[in-house]
Amino acid sequence: MNENNNDNCRGPEEATNYIGVKKETVRTWIKKNDIPAYKIGKLWKFKRSELDAWVKSGKRAI
Repeated sequence: MNENNNDNCRGPEEATNYIGVKKETVRTWIKKNDIPAYKIGKLWKFKRSELDAWVKSGKRAI
């Protein structure tokens, strides 16, 4: 896999800081499949480009 360094997968804490919400909010969104996330083993990961696209799309998390 050949990825841009700025698009590396990030954990929930980095994702919360990046999009500016609380960790509990991201956990809720993950449970409801509202946010683009990948489970690798026991860890959740996020791509910056997908978070950007998700935020830009204006989709509301339920």
